Amino acid sequence: MLHIVPGKPIGTLTVSAYMRESIENMPGHDIVVVGASAGGVEALATLVSTLPPKLPAAIFVVLHISAHSPSFVSDILSRSGLLEAVQASDGMEIKHGRIYVAPPDHHMLVERGNVRVVRGPKENRHRPAVDPLFRSAALAYGPRVVGVILTGVLDDGTAGLRAVKRCGGIAIVQDPDEAIYPGMPRSALEHVQVDHILPLAAIGPLLVRLASEPVKEEAGDAMSEDLEKETQKAEMDTTLMRADKQDGTPSVFSCPECGGVLWEVQDGNILRFRCRVGHAFSIESMFAEQSEALETALWVAMKTLEESADLSRRMMQQANMHGQKRLASRYEAKLREAEQRIALIKRALIKSETIAEDERPATEQHLEKA
Repeated sequence: MLHIVPGKPIGTLTVSAYMRESIENMPGHDIVVVGASAGGVEALATLVSTLPPKLPAAIFVVLHISAHSPSFVSDILSRSGLLEAVQASDGMEIKHGRIYVAPPDHHMLVERGNVRVVRGPKENRHRPAVDPLFRSAALAYGPRVVGVILTGVLDDGTAGLRAVKRCGGIAIVQDPDEAIYPGMPRSALEHVQVDHILPLAAIGPLLVRLASEPVKEEAGDAMSEDLEKETQKAEMDTTLMRADKQDGTPSVFSCPECGGVLWEVQDGNILRFRCRVGHAFSIESMFAEQSEALETALWVAMKTLEESADLSRRMMQQANMHGQKRLASRYEAKLREAEQRIALIKRALIKSETIAEDERPATEQHLEKA
């Protein structure tokens, strides 16, 4: 064990020089993870435009985007600022001064020194999703991580930002009053003890300052095992799919993606759900999935009733042609009943609050405009 006495030389170094050198060799907050959804292209472009070319940190970006659309996000971000932005690929080395963008239909995870790109189960109805990135970074780099939540709907990223905080990292949230879509920032503020609430223009300068502040890396807390399990599920580790290895308690709900049983996971003040194969849902994403399923069922019901009405109309006309008045009257009653039900379903569809339009996080129109 080294005993340090103030003012006494240590080899060729004084104590003060030794301590200064130790601090200088400490890493900064050099792992920055950013999550965005609707309105995110514009927000990300603004953010990267404020960053210097030799930022001593690596930035990882998840933007909700259609699985079947080509992603131009890395090209847009490269044009918007002075840092190189690349679409991440599995095994890519992590380097300072570079922006890594999750590719469509794949989760992006962070390991020590490398990026993982996996086509694991969807989380919060998305792939890529923000939570897996944030959790994996917190697990790998602990207090060196800075989590940033930008504009978006619903609440993807809230649980991940909580993991960043619990592992000693820094939590930054875009001011909801400035965000085009304030859902994600507001959810983070409601459930996580955030360090900074800032407009976009102020986030970049703060990241520069944090990247240069020495960080003492410490051993992970008790939640590291849970984080590791959830990260492994994002990677489709089949050893965790057995029922006796599920975290939480079985719920009465079934997974909207695969129909399996959902387990309830209480994460502090956040209630989440995860099924055996790894599909995960926050409360808001569950509501959204149920709303979408209900709308689909209503459209199917209306289609069936329209066909029933057409058949009743045709049979009524045929009965009238053959002078079968009583039979025609029965078919007419069926027709009126179907029409009444169709009117009810139409009203329900018109009044239903769907988030389909808001949930389009980054359409080709958004990308082209940016």
